[in-house]
Amino acid sequence: MNILITIASYSCISIGIVFWFWGTWPLLGNRSVLFKLHSLSVADTLGSMLIVVGLLLQIPREWPLLVLALISLAIWNTVLGYVLAYCSQGRQKS
Repeated sequence: MNILITIASYSCISIGIVFWFWGTWPLLGNRSVLFKLHSLSVADTLGSMLIVVGLLLQIPREWPLLVLALISLAIWNTVLGYVLAYCSQGRQKS
């Protein structure tokens, strides 16, 4: 059973790192800045969350801290996405 947890943990961490690099790739394209930021933030959030889940499988005694990290990642990156979208709208004339 312990070897399965180790394999699952390393798999989550590896897939998380792949998501990090996969999210960085669109930065090299010719799309809009907002598209680039959106793809980067989504991939980084998923990658970071998978890495934290992998760590949670490795060191389950630290679950309160790691669950707090998961919640913080989800909330912070969502709020940051909304702030970027709001700031990019520009001012509308009334």
